[in-house]
Amino acid sequence: MKNPRYRNSIVWIVIIGIILMLVFTIRSPGNTEKVSLSEVVTKINNNEVKAIEQSDSKIKVTLKGSDQPELEAQLSETVDTDLPDLLVSHGANPERVKADVIDYTYKGPSGLGMWLPVLANLFPLLLVAGFLFLMVRQAQGSNNQAMQFGRSRARLFAGDQSNVTFDDVAGVEEAKEELHEIVEFLKEPEKFIQLGARIPKGVLLVGRPGTGKTLLAKAVAGEAGVPFFGISGSEFVEMFVGVGASRVRDLFDQAKRHSPCIIFIDEIDAVGRQRGAGLGGSHDEREQTLNQILVEMDGFDTDTNIIIIAATNRPDILDPALMRPGRFDRRVVIDRPDLRGREAILKVHTRGKPLSSDVDVPTIAKSIPGFVGADIANLVNEAAIVAARKSKKSISMRDFEEATERVVLGPERKSRIISPEERRVIAYHEAGHALVFHFLPKCDPVRKITIVSRGMAGGVTWTMPEDDSYLGSRTEYLQQIAGILGGRAAEELIFGEITNGAANDLEKVTQITRMMITRWGMSDRLGPRVFGQREELVFLGREISEQRDYGENVAQIIDEDVYEIVTEQYQVALHLLNENRDKLDAIAERLLEVETIGREEFLELIGERPAYTPPTPETPRTPTNPRPYAEGWNNDLPAPNIGTAPSPA
Repeated sequence: MKNPRYRNSIVWIVIIGIILMLVFTIRSPGNTEKVSLSEVVTKINNNEVKAIEQSDSKIKVTLKGSDQPELEAQLSETVDTDLPDLLVSHGANPERVKADVIDYTYKGPSGLGMWLPVLANLFPLLLVAGFLFLMVRQAQGSNNQAMQFGRSRARLFAGDQSNVTFDDVAGVEEAKEELHEIVEFLKEPEKFIQLGARIPKGVLLVGRPGTGKTLLAKAVAGEAGVPFFGISGSEFVEMFVGVGASRVRDLFDQAKRHSPCIIFIDEIDAVGRQRGAGLGGSHDEREQTLNQILVEMDGFDTDTNIIIIAATNRPDILDPALMRPGRFDRRVVIDRPDLRGREAILKVHTRGKPLSSDVDVPTIAKSIPGFVGADIANLVNEAAIVAARKSKKSISMRDFEEATERVVLGPERKSRIISPEERRVIAYHEAGHALVFHFLPKCDPVRKITIVSRGMAGGVTWTMPEDDSYLGSRTEYLQQIAGILGGRAAEELIFGEITNGAANDLEKVTQITRMMITRWGMSDRLGPRVFGQREELVFLGREISEQRDYGENVAQIIDEDVYEIVTEQYQVALHLLNENRDKLDAIAERLLEVETIGREEFLELIGERPAYTPPTPETPRTPTNPRPYAEGWNNDLPAPNIGTAPSPA
């Protein structure tokens, strides 16, 4: 057992048990009878005695015959003569007492024999004293734990223990430059002090989960070579009042003794949320902890070389007093890495791993847009697992592709039983997606098409952007909506029937369209305005409702615009698929044959992306002239089966 308290208790129990066994063994009478000296003389005269053993004032008589009990007689305290003479004086036959007849042994006085009665009487007292001793020890241990309750739980890493440096952090070059000044101050504070410069007291690292905030803090400690205290924000607060503030005081006291040093508080939003945001605005334990942090960072006694680095992905809910200059002076934003950043992170995580010659790191980085550092580390690990599963000696490009598909799309479900009719519907559904995405110039190129179930999806059409994009135009969103609706349009065009397989597609389309109208100002009728203010409770940290700051007439226009945009782009998908029916059939039949089509085979079937311009309605749309969805379109196409115009909300 690792707990010393339980280990000591077991040892004491074993010791007490052994003592009990010894004492009861010694005090056990066994097969012994106590007799008087006259009875011993009678046994001698009857020639029944085999041996006599004298020990102090006792004699032990062994009778002839193995089944006879031993006799024990008590002598007087003062024996003036030898035992043989004493027996003869009590009437024993002198001939029987001779040494050649009776084996007589004299052992002399025994210390053990003298102390056995004393020990037997004292043993209960010793047992009670030992029990009380154990109780006192446990009480002292509990008292020590209670005294340790208010101590900080921060883990201290010496300056030479951190083996993480800026070379191990990639994809966040701007953040590394910001933190490099912190390292220079810790190494050479005189260079700043002589110019009257004041180093920032605190640095707040802001970024999505997995972007490397904790790794950057470790790299700062490793570069500066100073002690590093690491603790999570949730480790301050307990259910007992005052514990959090006590731990904060103890943490800063330890830091002052190890100055210059770094304190890193991970997930500071656990204790740094805005005060007064609790239920009823109460001054709870978390707020006391925050108040103590504020005082320690910028109070009366803050002239120390202690730098506080904190990390959070919710800077919007932090208390304003925590964010003011003098506390967290500098905010370093760590965003998702771009293409070059992902490539640099891949090189860091593949360092020391056996890679095949066909591994192309830039291509892998291009295929994983939106991945953060943790995602890329997981991808490299998955690729190594895939290679090990195949008993390979190195990681190939194909292993990285399989790992990417597994991470992005989920594992394949080849054991799922699908009827031939459903399989054909899925094939045309995915072929419709791929064909519309391919012909619309603002959509991302198709990377892979499969009708093998992955995750919750029956099939997947995977597109890959050619480069990182941070802005989206109205045309791009409209064409993306058309591509998402391409699967449902293919089902209606080929089978004259629709299924529930496009449920997720319709959810995405509705979400994008409403964002275009209410958030991004992309409605011709409503103009560049935002409709609906989102409300959230800070102490919950999540959106709970959307405040409706517009009237019923605006709500009706929003619903009409959503309906109009969706139906127009559905007509775009129908028109495109109808014009390229032969290519749609070719893709679907190939999917039914091989189940999965890569980009190269897809381009062999339908050729390179043509210069295609989607048809537009003839009548321009104005705020005073909203047109119906079918006006200006080829009426030979089937009308979109997506319901009637919505009624006012």
